[in-house]
Amino acid sequence: MSPIKKIVALTAATLLTATLTACGGSTPPTNNTSGETGNSLTVWAWDPTFNVYAMKEAAKVYQKDHPDFSLNVVEIKWDDLQAKFTTLGQSGQTDQLPDIFLMQNNAFQKNVLSYPDMFADYDKAGVDFSQYPASVVNYSTVDGHNYGLPFDNGAAIAAYRTDVLEQAGYSIKDFTDITWDEFTTKAKDVLAKTGKPLLSGQAGTADMIMMMLQSAGASLFDKEGHPTIVDNDALIKVIDTYKGLLSEGVFQAVNTWDEYIGTFVNDSVAGVVNGCWILGSIQSANDQSGKWGITDLPKLTGLSSATNYSANGGSSWAISANANYDLAADFLKATFAGSTDLYETILPSSGALANWLPAGKSQAYAQPQPFFDNEAIYTKIVDYAAKAPSNNTGAYYYEALAAVSAAVTKVTSGTDLATALQEAQNTVEFAMK
Repeated sequence: MSPIKKIVALTAATLLTATLTACGGSTPPTNNTSGETGNSLTVWAWDPTFNVYAMKEAAKVYQKDHPDFSLNVVEIKWDDLQAKFTTLGQSGQTDQLPDIFLMQNNAFQKNVLSYPDMFADYDKAGVDFSQYPASVVNYSTVDGHNYGLPFDNGAAIAAYRTDVLEQAGYSIKDFTDITWDEFTTKAKDVLAKTGKPLLSGQAGTADMIMMMLQSAGASLFDKEGHPTIVDNDALIKVIDTYKGLLSEGVFQAVNTWDEYIGTFVNDSVAGVVNGCWILGSIQSANDQSGKWGITDLPKLTGLSSATNYSANGGSSWAISANANYDLAADFLKATFAGSTDLYETILPSSGALANWLPAGKSQAYAQPQPFFDNEAIYTKIVDYAAKAPSNNTGAYYYEALAAVSAAVTKVTSGTDLATALQEAQNTVEFAMK
């Protein structure tokens, strides 16, 4: 689910040949995939064990009061969904859209601005968006209109091996509400006493950079959508901090995503900072059950806007311009924006954490989790999500992300920071032309 892993180069041929695979194994029609009347809806979503599963469970919840309701969930990978959506947007074929589709939060701004005729807003849906973190709602808000209903939670967490911390004389409390400078000092001590770095990440990507940046409410774009990579004080502070983590050996850079997961699953690294979806990977190491704890992120030093909260990833439900709008809106309002039962059902089976804040107060979220030292981590994560600052992704978020990733690689290899950032800004400005 990492947004870095989602960047896809889409050629015209790819756009025209994107393949959709229906949940039942059949291929959806090439004409209007919505087209239903009455009490039926079609949905596009990826990941059968997470998003697709959640949508099917939502249908069961809605069917309790609407027994004639039916839902056709079409499983389609994110890159294929984006390709199909782009093709339809460029050709103006809105009649081939489903009623509802899932979209990555970081892709929302660009898609709404590029293809406004493909979306229906939530103005008449009756959804109370104050029940969602403002930082998440902002991803899919354009010109004051909401175009997405937040679903999976991308709140950032810091997770540490409590047994390793204890060997070095520390506890989770010692890593709570701290700065990155304090983190570095303590992490160096942990490394010296245990031989284990506390963090790792995939080289050539900017996941950590973007989480640090958002934690200070900063962005790569201004409010008008112009890139602000050069002379961006927060970004400069972030990159300097990141370089320090690498040089002190407390952050281990690896080449691939699988290697990254392996660092903490295989016990060579004793901590993780990432979106809360990383919990599934952490818990795949059964022998480490009871040895992990979670807390908030370190914050940047010397910035008045710095906080200990951020996000990485997440997605939201969109209603298409081709939708049976009244039914789609009522279905989403009654389920993903109104049913604690739904979120209590999908949490233990899929790990799908809610952005809908009332779910965080439910009994299921308050349950102690044995893997994490019997702490009620899900309630804590929903609280983190509510505190994460907003940031402006802009229409060219992915282009800026790739440019900054390249800049960070150059800087860590010895290139002058100002030079690397100027090159990154030039790249984004060229793309925007």
